[in-house]
Amino acid sequence: MATAPRALSQVEEDIQMMLASDVHLGTKNCDFQMERYIFKRRSDGIYIINLAKTWEKLQLAARVIVAIENPQDIIVQSARPYGQRAVLKFAQYTGAQALAGRHTPGTFTNQLQTSFCEPRLLILTDPRTDHQPIKEAALGNIPTIAFCDTDSPMRYVDIGIPANNKGKHSIGCLYWLLARMVLQMRGTIRPGHKWDVMVDLFFYREPEEAKEKEEEDLAAAPDYGAVDYAAGGVGDQWAPPLVSDVQWTEMPAPAQVSDVQWTEMPAPAQVSDVQWTEMPAPTQVPAEAGEWATAQVPAAVAPLSSTGGWDDAAAPAPVESAEVVKPTGWD
Repeated sequence: MATAPRALSQVEEDIQMMLASDVHLGTKNCDFQMERYIFKRRSDGIYIINLAKTWEKLQLAARVIVAIENPQDIIVQSARPYGQRAVLKFAQYTGAQALAGRHTPGTFTNQLQTSFCEPRLLILTDPRTDHQPIKEAALGNIPTIAFCDTDSPMRYVDIGIPANNKGKHSIGCLYWLLARMVLQMRGTIRPGHKWDVMVDLFFYREPEEAKEKEEEDLAAAPDYGAVDYAAGGVGDQWAPPLVSDVQWTEMPAPAQVSDVQWTEMPAPAQVSDVQWTEMPAPTQVPAEAGEWATAQVPAAVAPLSSTGGWDDAAAPAPVESAEVVKPTGWD
């Protein structure tokens, strides 16, 4: 009788996920402080990391993160492009602050900077790439948690999580596991229940892949209310609606002229019927002596010369009082 397969525990599922994401693969070089986390070395020279110790260090780092009351005092930083999306997602679900990209020198030490801050905990992706924030955190006595590969320097790192910090799937899986452990310890996720957030959200996406995905989404989006104007005709020619399809309603016939009742207008009065009255003659005003009796005859006008011109007219008398005006320069 065949027995049902045993269900994997959460630890075994986590280790299986880390194996699928190549978290256990190291490099061909090994730092002397990372030798304790090495399981064995392959024939091609690649060191294999012990995932059991990786899972234990993840639990330790989650306990340290939960011990801080204010999540805003935690800074998660990654200068690697593969870890920038994972850092942003980790900060979104845990409430920490994310610094994705290049680190500005003096962020933890120079108080004159606008971006100056004093975190209580610093989480890094790669100690070699993020060497500047590690040095500043050491000067400010800030505890540091970092994902360390087999060749990563362990100086100034308080909690080193042995893992592959060079693969995009490995970095996304590690941050997803750490975020889930933190939420379980805070009580947001019940123990033994799966997290509804997929691990794919923490993986780095190539710009070309993201662009192709957006184009596919736009192409697959339905066009609501789109009208196909070329469906009724050939090419760009629009087919006119058929006349038989149009419903015509009968208009009422206009009233005939013969049916209209005309009323007779009264005839205008004739001019001959108008009675004219004679106007009385005006009365004559008697002329009194010395008034309007005789009209005064105007004096005779001297006749013009025979030539019809003005030659014989008398010249005007000269004006004696006229003064001689001297010429000026303004004329």
